[in-house]
Amino acid sequence: MDPDAIARVTKEVVRTYGEMQGVSPTVRRETQAPQEQYILTYKAKVSLPGGKQMSRIVRVTADSRGRVQRISTSR
Repeated sequence: MDPDAIARVTKEVVRTYGEMQGVSPTVRRETQAPQEQYILTYKAKVSLPGGKQMSRIVRVTADSRGRVQRISTSR
């Protein structure tokens, strides 16, 4: 996946999940998909009320041109 496509996906993720600003994703190619697809995984720590922290993981399925097909997140 080219860097421009990764930047497009990252822009979409940051718009929805602001805490992912500055996070670099891990990228892997989906091997069993009929079309060329990639899985991008973003991981960050999120501050909660009371001073606690939680890990947030955002997983994005996108095509080779950077068009987001699906976004899911952990709580």
